[in-house]
Amino acid sequence: MKHIGIKILVVFLLLIVGTYLYGCYIAPNNIKTNEYKIKIDNLPDNFDGFKIVQISDILYGTNYNEENLKKLVNTINENNPDIVVLTGDLINKNNKLTTSAAEKVGDILSEINATCGKYAISGDNDINFDEWTNIIKNAGFTNLNNTYDTIYKNGYDYFVIAGVNTFADKESINNKTTQTLEYLNSLEQNPPIYNILLMHEPDYIDDLTSNPFDLVLAGHSLGGIVKLPLIGPAYKKDGATKYNDGYYKIENTDLYVSTGLGSEEFKFRLFNTPSINVYRLTK
Repeated sequence: MKHIGIKILVVFLLLIVGTYLYGCYIAPNNIKTNEYKIKIDNLPDNFDGFKIVQISDILYGTNYNEENLKKLVNTINENNPDIVVLTGDLINKNNKLTTSAAEKVGDILSEINATCGKYAISGDNDINFDEWTNIIKNAGFTNLNNTYDTIYKNGYDYFVIAGVNTFADKESINNKTTQTLEYLNSLEQNPPIYNILLMHEPDYIDDLTSNPFDLVLAGHSLGGIVKLPLIGPAYKKDGATKYNDGYYKIENTDLYVSTGLGSEEFKFRLFNTPSINVYRLTK
């Protein structure tokens, strides 16, 4: 019986060590591609098959370095996106990012190819870095913090894509979307066929007094870092306690929350593979 007890203890310790090593060195370095098909009534032919790639929470400076970032860019380009959106937390707040390192990040991200544009908003980690704006600009992304843009593709029909930056500044989502809502309200004669909103912390969608958005893409949650079978996220971050994983239908809005790519304090993810989301719009 004594030998059986020792064997059980050894197996138990090996499982703990194996799980730790997997969560630290294997899982954080994989990239899973989640594919979603979004059906839209009366979608014009020129937008049928329109592809959106969402990346979020890279948190450059923990497990993400130049090599990982280049692999990510290759994965994105293999999906042939029409637009690419970054929903915050490009940089880890604890990373002492030099000017030359920031330039390198921008150079690598500039290799992302998207036929109709690249868009970014800042997350709660990004507000610590003055370099964020320069990185986004050098990488060819449009800064959508609290503003909007229009997307055309081979015709007169168009989408509106808007963004709000992190809510770490305590400003309300209604203030952050004022410019976009005023623009949408002025389009009685030729309204967009689809409205998209990028936000970092998903829970604040419930604070929208007016929600004209068909699709909202968010991040921040990191899927709870550890995702326990049958239980779900082990850790829920402020701003993603209600909406922290996957997909939600909120009245007429489709909300997708990316589980992100990087990690914050610890280089650890378990049962929660880093991922990018690919959305294909179809009739």
